[in-house]
Amino acid sequence: MVKKFVQRSALAYPVMLSALFISSSAMAAGTWYDARNDAMGGTGVASSTYGSAVLANPALMTRAKPEDKVSIIFPSAGVQITDNDKLIDKVDDISDTVDRYQDVINNLTFADYLRGYPELRAATGDVANQLSDLKGNKADGRAGVAVAVTIPNETLPFAFITKAYGTVHVQANVAQSDIDYLQGVANGSVIPVPGDEDNLRSSANGLAALITDYGISVAHEFTIAGQPVSIGVTPKIQKTWLYNYTDSLYNYDKSDINSSRYRSSDTGFNVDAGLATTFAENWTFGLTGQNLISRDLDTKEVNGYRDTYQIRPLVTTGLAWDKGPFTLTGDVDLTETKRFKSEGSNQYAAVGGEYRVLDWLQLRAGYRADMRSNDENVITAGFGLSPFNNAVHVDLAGTAGANNTWGAMMQLGFNF
Repeated sequence: MVKKFVQRSALAYPVMLSALFISSSAMAAGTWYDARNDAMGGTGVASSTYGSAVLANPALMTRAKPEDKVSIIFPSAGVQITDNDKLIDKVDDISDTVDRYQDVINNLTFADYLRGYPELRAATGDVANQLSDLKGNKADGRAGVAVAVTIPNETLPFAFITKAYGTVHVQANVAQSDIDYLQGVANGSVIPVPGDEDNLRSSANGLAALITDYGISVAHEFTIAGQPVSIGVTPKIQKTWLYNYTDSLYNYDKSDINSSRYRSSDTGFNVDAGLATTFAENWTFGLTGQNLISRDLDTKEVNGYRDTYQIRPLVTTGLAWDKGPFTLTGDVDLTETKRFKSEGSNQYAAVGGEYRVLDWLQLRAGYRADMRSNDENVITAGFGLSPFNNAVHVDLAGTAGANNTWGAMMQLGFNF
């Protein structure tokens, strides 16, 4: 049974993470990925281009110039993983030890009994030690993908957006009583008997949320007290899938991850909105609110455990300076990013910049910090290629932080 724990848990995290993409269900500071903005620290509220504005701040769609054409993003995608405890590697390592443990049990003889089960005791001790190393370990991942079509015009620019984003949290809950039992077998103070396995209490908990938004964005520029102010809104249908994959470590089965036994779903309505204004010639101020309608969604209760996924308004302000080949920008969250109630909230501040080296080459860098200290601070960098007179855009970005945190983003866009 310990063998089941190792073989199945080793696959649980990568399978759940890949499900974020496979299920088509962006996670910078909010609910989107944009490789250009992510390379600049995860900013974008005041610095997005008209074609990617629908992802970060729909009001910025009015920044399109008369000569700008229809913009298509197909796709924008990204992933970020934090595995401070190197949970995946540890579970992979323990699998070899448990295989040896199982082989010893399957081949026990009377001679082994007379000798005091030396091989069994050694193998059990190794399992106990590695379980101790797994105690309290956790890993987190976020992923997203988006497709958008923006149609600029001087009166009412609009866009169609489909974006899917998700988060996954996996934790090994190793019971000390299991370790004590295995260590007892290893040192000879406990004689294993049939039925002992019923007293093993270690569990694994995998929580995942997959959210898909289908929306239409519109924007318009108004003049207020002589100041141009753009306002954009994105009403959207929001489909959510929640997974509460909680089971004994010794019965964890990767094939059950997408099982309806662990899944609940919900469909509702939500809205994003934003505003933007330019001032002092080269400055842009932006304010955006994502998911302005709060919703609490419960997971299924599995083996006595239930959690709640929280959708809350995320309000972010941004400021950008743009002149010649340079763009400098910064974003600050005014509210917290909520996810499962069992997880800590986040509140980000980010800065970044872009240098347009050539008409077809852009270099970017930035930094993002969690003011709540529940997520790792990361440095970001990337570049963009826009050949064929800006008809095609290829953007790549990466993030890196402490505690084995890394991320990668890509985006492909077309203007015609």
